[in-house]
Amino acid sequence: MIRVRARWRWLVVVGGVAVLCCLPVLASALPVSVPRLTPFGLRERILGSAPLAYAGYAESDATFGLPSLEGLQNLTDLLDGVTRMRVWQAAPDRWRVDVLSDVAERDQYQLGGTGYLWDSGTQLLTRVNGQPAVRLPQPDDLVPPALAIRLLNEAGPRAKLSLLPPQRVAGRGAAGLRIVPASPASTIGQVDIWADPATGLPLRVEILSRSSRVPALETQFLQVSPWRPDPGVLTPRRGPGTGYSVTTASNLTSVLHNLDPEVLPGSLAGLPRRPSPQQYGEVGVYGGGLATFVVLTFRGGTGLTLLNDARSAGGAWLTDPNGVGVLASAPLVNLILMHPFRSRDTFLLAGLVGKDTLERAAAALAAKPDQDNLGL
Repeated sequence: MIRVRARWRWLVVVGGVAVLCCLPVLASALPVSVPRLTPFGLRERILGSAPLAYAGYAESDATFGLPSLEGLQNLTDLLDGVTRMRVWQAAPDRWRVDVLSDVAERDQYQLGGTGYLWDSGTQLLTRVNGQPAVRLPQPDDLVPPALAIRLLNEAGPRAKLSLLPPQRVAGRGAAGLRIVPASPASTIGQVDIWADPATGLPLRVEILSRSSRVPALETQFLQVSPWRPDPGVLTPRRGPGTGYSVTTASNLTSVLHNLDPEVLPGSLAGLPRRPSPQQYGEVGVYGGGLATFVVLTFRGGTGLTLLNDARSAGGAWLTDPNGVGVLASAPLVNLILMHPFRSRDTFLLAGLVGKDTLERAAAALAAKPDQDNLGL
């Protein structure tokens, strides 16, 4: 009898553990019911969620397939692999995002016009004054609400909207919205967003290219809830023996410090040039919305180093009568480095447009008269 009772106790324990392990699966399998919204109504609700205060844990998984280039290591790491994030937002300009890894933690704070970066590996807290004129992607861009709202704004009013079946995300029913870009030049085939139907808070985002049914980027909350902002959470604190430094936001885009002030054309590959970012007139921005690419002109050795790095990372050689180039093609982002024979500079073209569009733009730049030869 004692042995039988002992066996039953163990069976009960094992059964209880099995039930607990199955709860997330069972919960996700339950029918999801959400209030009926129109596509436009859900879009407006998502855009209206920007001021919400929330806290949660999110993970993103990106497979952009970009080569690792000198000066852009953090960017390419962010766009290839899993990023685990703890998030607190009090307002759009007051938030904190902690990026977690197996060996270290990198915390990013934004308090109005001042930011802070904490690196647990180097034990260094850095104060960042001001806002950059050119902002490279960073971890907070992968938080579901920030990414969803940016994509909706960039898609513009001509994008096609439709509803998706609801899903259960972070333990709650989420209404689905699909956005299909209007421009055929965009590499993005569709953007799928699932949001809390009551508040509009985006909980999950998937971005798919035109050529694949597997998301090139997906990010979602695994846990999220409303948050009463706590100043202690948003205030970085130094421990004993830690370092402290001060920099400006422009110093964080050091990769842009070697740009050459090349005179770029008013249009490339049929796409018009848009106004350049403040203080970076040498940056060319072409197209618009979800069909945009940029052109950077790097001086001498810097550009040739990038060209060689892209080739070593598996980029494909481009044949052009006026120069030598390398193409790195990924589902969402294409990148070309083109070095004209008659120039000391190297052009970097990258963006959310097809490789054919980017190749035509690179060929036009390679054939463009050199400023030095014109005495400019």
